Amino acid sequence: MRRAHRVEQVRAAEAELMARLPEGTLMQRAAAGLAATCARLLTRRRGRVYGSRVVVLAGSGDNGGDALYAGAALARRGARVTAVLLAPERAHVDGLAALRAARGRVVLEQEVGLADFSRADLVLDGIVGIGGRGGLRPEAEPYARAARRGVVVAVDVPSGVDADTGEVAGVALRADVTVCFGTHKPGLLIDPGASYAGAVQLVEIGLELPTADVEALQHAEVAALLPVPGAESDKYRRGVVGVAAGSATYPGAALLAVAGALRGGAGAVRYVGSAAEEVVRRFPEVLVTEGGPAGAGRVQAWVVGPGGGDGARQALGEALASDVPVLVDADGLTELGRLGPQALTGRTAPTLLTPHTGEAARLLAGAGAAGTAPPPADDLAAARLTTARRLAAAYRATVLLKGSTTVIADPGGAVRVNPTGTPWLATAGSGDVLAGLAGSLLAAGLSTLDAASVAAYLHGLAGRRAAGLAGGVGAGVGMASDEGALGVPGAPVTALQVAGALSAVWRDVRSSAGVAGAVGAGGE
Repeated sequence: MRRAHRVEQVRAAEAELMARLPEGTLMQRAAAGLAATCARLLTRRRGRVYGSRVVVLAGSGDNGGDALYAGAALARRGARVTAVLLAPERAHVDGLAALRAARGRVVLEQEVGLADFSRADLVLDGIVGIGGRGGLRPEAEPYARAARRGVVVAVDVPSGVDADTGEVAGVALRADVTVCFGTHKPGLLIDPGASYAGAVQLVEIGLELPTADVEALQHAEVAALLPVPGAESDKYRRGVVGVAAGSATYPGAALLAVAGALRGGAGAVRYVGSAAEEVVRRFPEVLVTEGGPAGAGRVQAWVVGPGGGDGARQALGEALASDVPVLVDADGLTELGRLGPQALTGRTAPTLLTPHTGEAARLLAGAGAAGTAPPPADDLAAARLTTARRLAAAYRATVLLKGSTTVIADPGGAVRVNPTGTPWLATAGSGDVLAGLAGSLLAAGLSTLDAASVAAYLHGLAGRRAAGLAGGVGAGVGMASDEGALGVPGAPVTALQVAGALSAVWRDVRSSAGVAGAVGAGGE
């Protein structure tokens, strides 16, 4: 599990620890871990630290101090270290003294600093720390735009990225590696900030932290949540998921949602909708019922909306009237946006909403005063954590906000981000597969938070596997680092290919987490 804490939480934990340690000990721990990471990077790139060109971009305060102390450590190992002071009058006094004592060079002129920056083998970004807000100041912006040949290592967070949210309100300095201290920061896990962080390395410094603000599941946690049949299981005990999807205009959405549901752990899939003939032809094991959810018979969860067209309103109303968890997607979300949060009032079972940012905009408009215009989708994408939390609070439902970083927010305040995936998942029908998969996990007994988290994780891995990407299993924070000079690696995928890869990644996750196979054989 990767856990991320807000700046306020980190500051409080640091203050408590510093009160028990000799002065400067905490900074020395952070700087030592930072220097060790930089030394490994230089050795990997050049074969040694000695003789390497290192530039320290030092702002004011402790972040600049961490960078200066790390620069001093590298200088003692023979690196040619230059510190560029962006706020000379507020530079960390002891860190600067340590760098000078190690025969490091100090530069104040921007022109000289930019020239050194462009030639450096490694750059330490110590401009702004986790307390920074807004984009880079004018004196630092040229470094974000300048050409570079070396690796850029951010100190705790890339400068210009909001550590609490991942928002980038202006110019930010893109890192190849981010070394964070004590805990991950939410902004390192959530785009757009995550796309500036590169590969994230955590250095433990002894902080005692409260419950994390944001979490990211890994293989072990996902494997522990996967529903597994027991020796006495039958299809009904494993759960039945109902799928109300598809229309004359979008019959394929029904097939894709069912394809995801069949691979999500439930014992049976019950389909209602206009694409029944196509569904049974492709998936003969699916139970088909005429009419809508109200007359479909007992299920343990409903998936409503993918490709629903004009029938989405009736299907949504009937599903929400049930006493089982309901996942609302696509056209179902459009209808819910028209109805507003009051449509969920009085529900005794949980609801899971799975919007992309365009649908999120319509949902937020529906939650506002009458006539409220939807906010721009691009603005919501730039503030993904805030958007997911707003929706969860407004609708009192769990929200899986799809996008470059999928964010899952629970009305109780819990937030998870998904560390798997690939841009190749931005393909027609991919969301239908995800909806079916998550609905099946709901029917198998997972909570809305767990079902959404596990579904997003497996879906991301399946997308990577289908695209032919190495590291499809075990990919996590820093995944974007495999995007090289040729852009996004891999190849285009179809939604059916993603669905087809789900069983394999399910097995891989369980296997890599050391989960033994089920004992015995259940009956139908």
